Amino acid sequence: MAAATADRRLRSIIGGSLGNLVEWYDWYVYSAFTLYFAPVFFPSDDSTAQLLSAAAIFAVGFLMRPLGAWIMGIYADRHGRKAGLALSVALMGGGSALIAMTPGHATIGNAAPLLLLLARLMQGLSVGGEYGASATYLSEMARPGLRGFFSSFQYVTLIAGQLLALCVLLLLQDVLTEAQLEAWGWRIPFAVGAVMAVGVYVLRRRLQETAAFQNSAARADRPRSAALALFRHHPRAALTVFVMTAGGTLAFYAYSTYMQKFLVNSAGFGRQTATAIMASALFLYMLAQPLAGGLSDRIGRKPLLILFGIGGALLTVPIFTRLEHVTSSFEAFLLVLAGLLLVTGYTSINAVVKAEMFPAHIRALGVALPYALANTLFGGTAEYVALWLKREGLENGFYWYVSALIALSLIAYFLMPETRAGGQMAADGADPER
Repeated sequence: MAAATADRRLRSIIGGSLGNLVEWYDWYVYSAFTLYFAPVFFPSDDSTAQLLSAAAIFAVGFLMRPLGAWIMGIYADRHGRKAGLALSVALMGGGSALIAMTPGHATIGNAAPLLLLLARLMQGLSVGGEYGASATYLSEMARPGLRGFFSSFQYVTLIAGQLLALCVLLLLQDVLTEAQLEAWGWRIPFAVGAVMAVGVYVLRRRLQETAAFQNSAARADRPRSAALALFRHHPRAALTVFVMTAGGTLAFYAYSTYMQKFLVNSAGFGRQTATAIMASALFLYMLAQPLAGGLSDRIGRKPLLILFGIGGALLTVPIFTRLEHVTSSFEAFLLVLAGLLLVTGYTSINAVVKAEMFPAHIRALGVALPYALANTLFGGTAEYVALWLKREGLENGFYWYVSALIALSLIAYFLMPETRAGGQMAADGADPER
């Protein structure tokens, strides 16, 4: 019976992870193809201005993430983790379908960017709920002593989604001309994402529910999940999640999402070369996640977070400064990879650390809402801030900004409790058979 339970648990973890991959593929396709569709929605002779407009909508999409975290975090706490996961992917797929079908500015005028904005608001709502539900689901499904390893697959699949978006871009760059990509080829990946989301919705409806949620739901005196209850009864944990996320999410978006544009717009590489550099670096970065997550199960969560905080604060400025002048694509790859490996200390374990801070009845909301607020303020605005500073002739100000936020998060890493022993999750009665 224990073996069968373990098998079902593993299938659920894999199923939840695959759904996360499609969810984040849909989210990152926007960033991967911005260079091609920006002129369709924002006609201009200035490529930086076009990217800035597209980045603004990317940032506005993040404004929905706290709302999504609030609504869908409560939904997942009250109705189950798998119910929240199914709802989030349905919204994401709907947003991708809308982008794929929206005519350009030349056809419908200002309605085009407005529909693009609507689609990104839907997807922002989805992602706001996805993080808390998936982080909670994977952490609750994993066995004690393996939570760091298995929860790291949230970022494995998150990165895999971004990598898949880049691979689709590389494929389309190979089979289509630049003119075809700019005219209609950029719509293909959004249509693919919408179709995949339908399949994932069906998959997520069939997932096994976590024991932690079932045990919590069975309690007659179970407290209700609510934002007021979160900040009233768990203020320190909520603040810790917010501060630890601020530097981590900014560094992640700087080194992954914005970096592709930086390699083209600042370092001077061609679009295809920049895409190849990012795809190669992200692939190795993806493989590093479970290695770091497994290491945290042995030595603790704090050492990895502190390593990221120190390394990121000290090395971000030198890495970006060198990339401005690099001419070798291999050297650029090594520099990007170095930055991503530093960020691994945060991305590989941030989900499980946050899940271990909250009791089951409010866990999805506690993980999602402070994280989404920090993402909105710092992650979602990363590209916009970087491009605005570049336009103003202060590009290196972005490097210092990233370093400063990482240093701020480092304070939280030093002050937070070590959660490797399980934290609040140890009291759930949700541990699977040993």
